[in-house]
Amino acid sequence: MPAERTATHTVPVAAARRRRLRADQARQLADLLRHQILAGGHPGGVLPLEGELADSYGAGRNTVRQALDLLRGEGLVERRPGVGTVVVCEKYPHGLDRLQGLAETLNEHGRVTNEVRTVGSVRAPAPVAGRLGLPEHADVLYIERLRRLNGLPLSLDLTYVPMDIGAGLLGCDLENTDVFRLLEQLTGQPLGHAEITLEAVNADAHSAAVLQAPRGAAVLMLERLTHLGDGRPVDLEFIRFRGDRITMSGLLRRCL
Repeated sequence: MPAERTATHTVPVAAARRRRLRADQARQLADLLRHQILAGGHPGGVLPLEGELADSYGAGRNTVRQALDLLRGEGLVERRPGVGTVVVCEKYPHGLDRLQGLAETLNEHGRVTNEVRTVGSVRAPAPVAGRLGLPEHADVLYIERLRRLNGLPLSLDLTYVPMDIGAGLLGCDLENTDVFRLLEQLTGQPLGHAEITLEAVNADAHSAAVLQAPRGAAVLMLERLTHLGDGRPVDLEFIRFRGDRITMSGLLRRCL
């Protein structure tokens, strides 16, 4: 009897292991294909046939199909009858190793425009005042902008600037100029460095509507505190990027 129970349970356990192994392999293959797609490795935007992918990557047909399903779920590719699997979503590279405004960062990919949704003086919340080195209840300039690249919503930026500098921004062209460039013009000194935190968060109803993204979709949240060259903190930003339209990259060096 014990031997019979063992035999009975061996088949489903083995099948589960095979499914898990194929799922692991599919994720690995999806990562490789994603990199190739984002690096422009498929001229014309058409991926090779499933059989060719299986031969190139040493994977089974089912694993290839499962990997392509993962990429379709991300909205990166889709299947078109008579054509095959095609790339349908372009992602733009955003470097993390240089302190630049969005228009400077993406200048090679098109025109960045800003829809200024809110701008004005507000009393700084305690965490904002603390990060900017301001007295409690100090006034700051608050700016909310929807930023588009070639007309497509890309990010929702919430910005806090000390009022002694921010007052000068009120008369500036915030729709067509990066705040970074304006800050340097107003202060007469270059920006120095920034502290950043990057994480994935679910889009709230407001952010999703503004970014024209599905409610609850994952967005990349970049929190950035930027300092002038003399070390003074002048710009605290909370930026929500559409994760399906941008990639973050940087060059890291190992120091021992």
